Amino acid sequence: MTAHSTPRGTSPVKRVTRLIGQLKDYVVPKKLDWYIIKKFLTTYVFLIAIVILIAIIFDYNEKIDKFTKSHVSADKVIFDYFLNFIPYFINLFSPLFVFISVILFTTKLASGSEIVAMKAAGMSFRRLLRPYMFSAALIAVTTFILGAYVIPRGNVARVNFENAYIKKKPITQADNIQMQTDTGVVAYITRFNNETKSGYGFSLDKFEDRKLVSHLTAQSIQYDTLADRRYSWTLRNVRIRTLKGMREEISTHTTLDTIIMMEPADFFYVKNQQETLTLPELAEFIDKQKLRGVKGINTFEVEYHKRFATPFAAFILTLIGVSLSSQKRKGGMGMALGAGLALSFGYIMFQTVSATFSTNAGFPPALAVWIPNIVFSIIAFVLYKRTPQ
Repeated sequence: MTAHSTPRGTSPVKRVTRLIGQLKDYVVPKKLDWYIIKKFLTTYVFLIAIVILIAIIFDYNEKIDKFTKSHVSADKVIFDYFLNFIPYFINLFSPLFVFISVILFTTKLASGSEIVAMKAAGMSFRRLLRPYMFSAALIAVTTFILGAYVIPRGNVARVNFENAYIKKKPITQADNIQMQTDTGVVAYITRFNNETKSGYGFSLDKFEDRKLVSHLTAQSIQYDTLADRRYSWTLRNVRIRTLKGMREEISTHTTLDTIIMMEPADFFYVKNQQETLTLPELAEFIDKQKLRGVKGINTFEVEYHKRFATPFAAFILTLIGVSLSSQKRKGGMGMALGAGLALSFGYIMFQTVSATFSTNAGFPPALAVWIPNIVFSIIAFVLYKRTPQ
């Protein structure tokens, strides 16, 4: 048997140690990385604070007449509206804040020849991007958690406040409601009043293999709000036809308590309701409405995909911002800031227009939401390649 000696410096232990060292060097931020991260995040927070303050002033001035006419108390305006308006507004325009923050402080670094010094010390452009992307990741994760779980809870109070005091009163009556409550079960209500939770002209058809097997009709239908479980209804003057081949059985009931997989909230869409649902609730709502064959849920699907697309935009716009502003130019900050503002507003406008196409023209919601990210990812890649490495 011949013994094979391991060459010096290539033992498995030393390889693992070297790999851990390289991984630590890549993952753990250095002093210079912390400097850039601090500059990025402080500029981001400062811009948010300034813009939010301006937005509150303008919004209050615009709605002061409606507040006065509605006789709404000051504490409701502050706690139900503005305290929930601030995080919603921050999340809505987070990509814009990220982009402008990167442009502002990176241009300042470039103007002071700090980036030139970094590159002269051997730092590549790819290495320079590392603290930027780390900051973008922090913002993206925070934006996602806030938008998916935290802000929708606050939006319940904000949307209710807007519908009660600012916008038109909510619709309380629906006509000709038709929906699939379960697989092969279709319900129809001629008219339903949400204030009394009652309707009339109700029918429930059950199909098996596309054949009608049961047809129920009721003169009136009442939702039981006091029941321990959901979907509890009371039907009056009920007539049930059960079809068994060529035979037909008919039964009647003066009143009938039953479970039907629907509730009054399913008949009415509150304005901006999609903003009040957390991510799991939004997914459940979309699946339930699709099962029922309800039309007009594109707004909810757009909101669902936007919860993922908006955080991802932080990486794209950060890369564009650094690529535009990392080089020292004769024009100084003005040219880079102008180009950055044009691109950021172009992104927001593109996102708004594509979402509108999905809502009003039947454009696929996922594609409508992700198209701006796809287009701007291409722009970011081109700018990255054109930047001296």
